[in-house]
Amino acid sequence: MGNQQESEIIITRVFDVSRDLVWQSWTDPEQFKRWWGPKNFTAPVVKIDLRVGGKYLYCMRSAEGREFWSTGTYDKIIQHEQLVCTDSFADEKGNIVPASHYGMTGDNWPMTTNITVTLIEMGNKTKMILAHLGIPLQIKEMCTAGWNEEFDKLAESLTLLKENN
Repeated sequence: MGNQQESEIIITRVFDVSRDLVWQSWTDPEQFKRWWGPKNFTAPVVKIDLRVGGKYLYCMRSAEGREFWSTGTYDKIIQHEQLVCTDSFADEKGNIVPASHYGMTGDNWPMTTNITVTLIEMGNKTKMILAHLGIPLQIKEMCTAGWNEEFDKLAESLTLLKENN
């Protein structure tokens, strides 16, 4: 697996809310459920053990009812500033499974990718930078589109959160 096959996704978004609210959306399971998954997906299960070495387990459910589970371990946590974690496909018990478990094509899917979320305060706004490393090149576009759909949902969720705080 060389660099020709793996790529990095970097997405920057600016949200019109405080950094605390964006942090809460990433770390509070109830807030996370509101936006996790691309358009027309829900997140019926979100478990977050927010500590270095702690694990998460998420379930995304498609409109047709198909479930996709993912898990990872938090490697670095800087309160309200940065989350660094691994990311892997999983079964509902949190065991790491290959991408082929979900019918993903391509044999160069790594068992684990890496995600870094950085939050930068900009007055009353927050700049969020997502870096997702290790994505197979042939599905980079699809993954980028998925993240962007999720962040569209995050923006809506943050607007509601701001109105209620």
